[in-house]
Amino acid sequence: GGMAAAALLLLLVAAGPGPGRTDAGQERRDALREELLLSPLPTGDVAATFQFRTRWDADLQGGAVSHYRLFPKALGRLVAALGVRELHLALTQGFWRTRYWGQPPLQAPAGAELWVWFQPTVTDVDKAWKELSNILSGIFCASLNFIDSTNTVIPTASFKPLGLANGTDHHLLRYAVLPREVVCTENLTPWKKLLPCGSKAGLAVLLKAERLFHSSYHSQAVHIRPVCRDASCLAVSWELRQTLTVVFDFFSSGQGKKDWSLFKMFSRTLTDTCPLASQSKVYVDISPKNKEKELLEVSPPPTSVHEAVVQGDKKTYAVYDLLSPSLFNTSRSLNVQLKWKRPQDSSEMPIPTLHAQRYVGGYGLQTGEICTLIYNTHPYRAFPVILLETVPWYLRLYVHTLTIITKGKENKPSYIHYQPAQDRRRPHLLEMLIQLPANSVTKITIQFERALLKWTEYPPDPNHGFYVGSSVLSALVPSVIAMKDMDVEQSPLFTSLFPSSDGSSYFVRLYTEPLLVNLPTPDFSMPYNVICLTCTVVAVCYGSFYNLLTRTFHVEEPSRGGLAKRLANVIRKFRGVPPL
Repeated sequence: GGMAAAALLLLLVAAGPGPGRTDAGQERRDALREELLLSPLPTGDVAATFQFRTRWDADLQGGAVSHYRLFPKALGRLVAALGVRELHLALTQGFWRTRYWGQPPLQAPAGAELWVWFQPTVTDVDKAWKELSNILSGIFCASLNFIDSTNTVIPTASFKPLGLANGTDHHLLRYAVLPREVVCTENLTPWKKLLPCGSKAGLAVLLKAERLFHSSYHSQAVHIRPVCRDASCLAVSWELRQTLTVVFDFFSSGQGKKDWSLFKMFSRTLTDTCPLASQSKVYVDISPKNKEKELLEVSPPPTSVHEAVVQGDKKTYAVYDLLSPSLFNTSRSLNVQLKWKRPQDSSEMPIPTLHAQRYVGGYGLQTGEICTLIYNTHPYRAFPVILLETVPWYLRLYVHTLTIITKGKENKPSYIHYQPAQDRRRPHLLEMLIQLPANSVTKITIQFERALLKWTEYPPDPNHGFYVGSSVLSALVPSVIAMKDMDVEQSPLFTSLFPSSDGSSYFVRLYTEPLLVNLPTPDFSMPYNVICLTCTVVAVCYGSFYNLLTRTFHVEEPSRGGLAKRLANVIRKFRGVPPL
């Protein structure tokens, strides 16, 4: 018996630490948190925001990592091999209407957006950027390989690091947008495969492609950044956030009512939790939307109620903790239902403090102007905003025509950075720091001239037009209610991506609409017409001429006639009639 026990002990030692422990015998160093936020919008639509956060206490840059547990190996090796310090990729279909839907937890421009900070050890940033975009194109089945020098810019003031940063040398930053990128199921499937539980368990069960894409707005994103491991911040952890935001339109749902449920939105309900998740919660925004304290009823009763100041406003959330043992005891599945106590009056829609719109002015196909309107609806506080404009090289900007008008007066930017375009090599980059007075509309206009492209540079559908990427607005917006410092690990995920500088303001990044501009386009049907006409002329003229030249003529001798003629002559001879 003693020998058997010794052998068993040896086997256990040889097997090494269990899956949940490291070599040092500590608790496992990676953790997964997942949450779903349901927000009824003022228009009657509903927004659903999924966040899956994998945090890993490992040194990815050291290259000593060989065993991947929750963190996806494809992204981990990418960060280590190319010297990535921070990576943000978003694939979006549709446009978030800030004026009517309010501030989103995390907005992204239409199409594909990629911005990356590289480590200071990277010598050739452009080469690493090209490799990175090609690898991500393969991972997410997207057209990110079309990112090149003609649509990449190096912002100087926008897109500061969201994670830990020793310095902010903007030459290590690259930013690109592909506004024409179409997002569909082939992008969603690899995104779901990066999740530790895939789409088999937990909140990801709800991610049914046919429901997600039957919506007004759909945006999926991946954010990788280094964060502090603990309060002392002596060691670094790596954080991967996968976010997905979708807006369901209550008109297209066919119900005509503002009552929602998980089953109505996703055609599925929650049946179990992801066994790898250390936290799995559903938040429902039940804050009163106007002065009459119009409340939202949720059923079944929530596990708890959470109050927080989010984006300068006091919010109340009903919380369903999927890891709570009592939640699935009463019923086999969780189908959260939202019902309004009385119909909402849409005339009193709350207007966000900061929102913007953009359009193209002018007429004809030679010149035009880009107009941007930025609204500050705060009754008494002014604040600055950083505006980033990226314009393709084939729209030739005239910077001397740049005008910024606020309340009928000229508004001079306190900082301006302009990098002119080079034909077929780089786009225009314009960054400005503009002060927005309280309760004002600021109009920014700049004129441009359209270039004439080479005939091989037009896309297959040139008359559809050419896209200009969204403008980016970054601002610290004054808060109505003072915000307290909260522990990041205790607060919901949707409140903790953007760091808050102090309690009096909160950071907002907004995107305007992408623009569609017509360029002077040659008539591509003319070569077809010329080919048809030329072929016809050649066939008729040359064919007839060739026929005359090569044909041989023979003189036919008169024949004596056939059998019928001879019979007729015999009969005529008997009758005494002259032959034929």
